[in-house]
Amino acid sequence: MGYAVVAKLRSGGHTVIGVDIKDADIVADLSTPTGRRAAASEVLSSCSGVMDGAVLAAGLGPTKGAERLITEVNYFGVVDLLRSWRPALAATQRAKVVAFASNSTTTVPMVPSRAIRALLAGDSDRALRAYRLFGPLSPPMAYAGSKIAVSRWIRRTAVTPEWAGAGIRLNALAPGAIMTPMLEQQLAIPSEARHVRRFPVPTGGFGDAGQLADWVVFMLSDSADFLCGSIVFVDGGSDAYFRADDWPRPVPARRLVSYYRRTRQFSERN
Repeated sequence: MGYAVVAKLRSGGHTVIGVDIKDADIVADLSTPTGRRAAASEVLSSCSGVMDGAVLAAGLGPTKGAERLITEVNYFGVVDLLRSWRPALAATQRAKVVAFASNSTTTVPMVPSRAIRALLAGDSDRALRAYRLFGPLSPPMAYAGSKIAVSRWIRRTAVTPEWAGAGIRLNALAPGAIMTPMLEQQLAIPSEARHVRRFPVPTGGFGDAGQLADWVVFMLSDSADFLCGSIVFVDGGSDAYFRADDWPRPVPARRLVSYYRRTRQFSERN
């Protein structure tokens, strides 16, 4: 999907600085803090400290024995880079950011909430300990957990003065089953292919990486100026299949009361 995004952007005349573990403008290993720092620094140097947008598409699937790599790349590979790039994104005053989440955020049950809290607190070791309790199911738990944590970080961060107030629009895409090399590998294993093909996709079939790239290009455009903190599901209807009545959900009254109380107190002090 990231490859398709790069192709679409370059064909549209945009300058793209690609970051990957190989065959990229900037080669870096996002699974380590050192690699993430190097990637962030080299990108800032390449763009002279000014970025019009960013797409965080690097990720690892639910591979056996790769729980730490999944966590480091899928979560910290997004959050650490964006924190480093925030000043460069703010410099344009209309920057757009798109991170790749997943519909696994809502379709994988029993992902331990303590793992999500640990990631949001920056503690990957504590998250990994929570996943290990699930034995052979720990890889899908780590994958879904990383994507849930990314989605929540985006929702929390996007609306803050440091981001929305600086003109940065931070959003995410949540794809479903998209025909990529990762999905092709799963379909090549009969036991996994059965599970993949039985999963409910109301539209049928699998998504196209090029169509996902079109969504990214739109979310980077001026047309997305009013899009902020959104997680956009492009999954053939799987999320709606499982959660037709779960969303949208009203804000609890106590939160609104708390908000108005804080607003009144601020007004009285000023």
